[in-house]
Amino acid sequence: MSDDDFHPGTIQRRDQGFEGRLERCYAQDPAAVWAMLTEPRHLAQWLAPGTIELRRGGAVRIDFVDSGIVIDSTVMALEPQRILEYSWSSGQQPERPIRWELAAQAGGTRLTLSVRLPADEDVAKACAGFEGHLAMLAAALEGVPVRFPLELYLRARQHYQALLDA
Repeated sequence: MSDDDFHPGTIQRRDQGFEGRLERCYAQDPAAVWAMLTEPRHLAQWLAPGTIELRRGGAVRIDFVDSGIVIDSTVMALEPQRILEYSWSSGQQPERPIRWELAAQAGGTRLTLSVRLPADEDVAKACAGFEGHLAMLAAALEGVPVRFPLELYLRARQHYQALLDA
């Protein structure tokens, strides 16, 4: 991976923690990107096996089988093919709202991902993890399944930690 391939997001301090924000542009239209974000057969290609009931208050369940992490949440905001928000947490864990926003643009779709995390969590790790999954999303949109990009994750984690330390 060259320096030109790495376009990290930002991290901002908030009252109760941090917000990471990542943006990507994809050649596919919003309907194709939306399908990848919401349909079980597509989620498993770039994130993890899961289901999302596409209605406000609908159940969200994403199961990272290898790590034992399960996201068991509810849809907090929904505008089909534009906005999807739920918490990246389960049970009694603190809320970690994650918001996917899609916007049509010339030649495809701009995706903006924002995730809010409590102050006592490893924000650099979380943002770096999403960097890896967004790279996997890009590959899945092209029909090329890939494994989690560990090299990108490690580089991104170092970058985000430097932002936090500054």
